[in-house]
Amino acid sequence: MELSTAQSGVYTLTLDEKFDFNHVGTFRTTYEKIDPKGLSKIIINFRNTRYMDSSALGMLLNLHNTLGGGSVRIELSGANEKISKILKISRFDTKFTIN
Repeated sequence: MELSTAQSGVYTLTLDEKFDFNHVGTFRTTYEKIDPKGLSKIIINFRNTRYMDSSALGMLLNLHNTLGGGSVRIELSGANEKISKILKISRFDTKFTIN
């Protein structure tokens, strides 16, 4: 899992091949490094992710509840067809932007 910022207020968190229960602590520790001051957008990059379980959905909701308030947009990007389908069936398109 890697956290980067290309411009002020925009952070990208790139996930590993698996995004599951084993990553709960790492995911939380990683997004807690984000400075909420001036935060405008968080991109969760799924380009490397091939597997996601139900605990990953909970992790994304916790991120949304922690940092997604106000004007902060959270974008789920680069997901393969299988993961995109899971996100849409779970109605995550109502809380997140999915690209």
